Amino acid sequence: MDLDLSVFLVEDMLVKTDRASMAHSLETRVPFLDPVLVEFALSLPTTAKVRGLSKKRLLRKALRPYVPSEVLDGSKKGFSIPVAAWLRGDLLPMVRDTLAPSVVRRQGFFDPAAVTALVDAHVDGTRDYGQQLWSLLVFSLWCERYGAVLGEPAVS
Repeated sequence: MDLDLSVFLVEDMLVKTDRASMAHSLETRVPFLDPVLVEFALSLPTTAKVRGLSKKRLLRKALRPYVPSEVLDGSKKGFSIPVAAWLRGDLLPMVRDTLAPSVVRRQGFFDPAAVTALVDAHVDGTRDYGQQLWSLLVFSLWCERYGAVLGEPAVS
């Protein structure tokens, strides 16, 4: 909990909340960080907060009469970017250029035919290779920027 409070919240989650809200001219509140509530939560014994892999026990118990069980007992979901859709849509021309067989062949790290097959399968909806293609795209752009070619060190 100390690590969450001193690092994760301060350097990650609250920064993201601030940036997102400021970007859209929104005033946001973080109700679970009210000082009185935080002090109360920190004073509770660990068993009231966590048991085995079950977390937020007291919060879930308090909200049970008001929140549907599929929300309270559902799995955690993050906020991810729609990479798969981007790579099939607006970024597709960039993907085709950046991962063109001639570029992939010149860089020398991957089989151009295999990369093209991944792109084609992703674009036609056969498979979702969004994460793999995003990694390949970023890697290829890095290679182009820093001159990395198989067998030669990247220049800085």
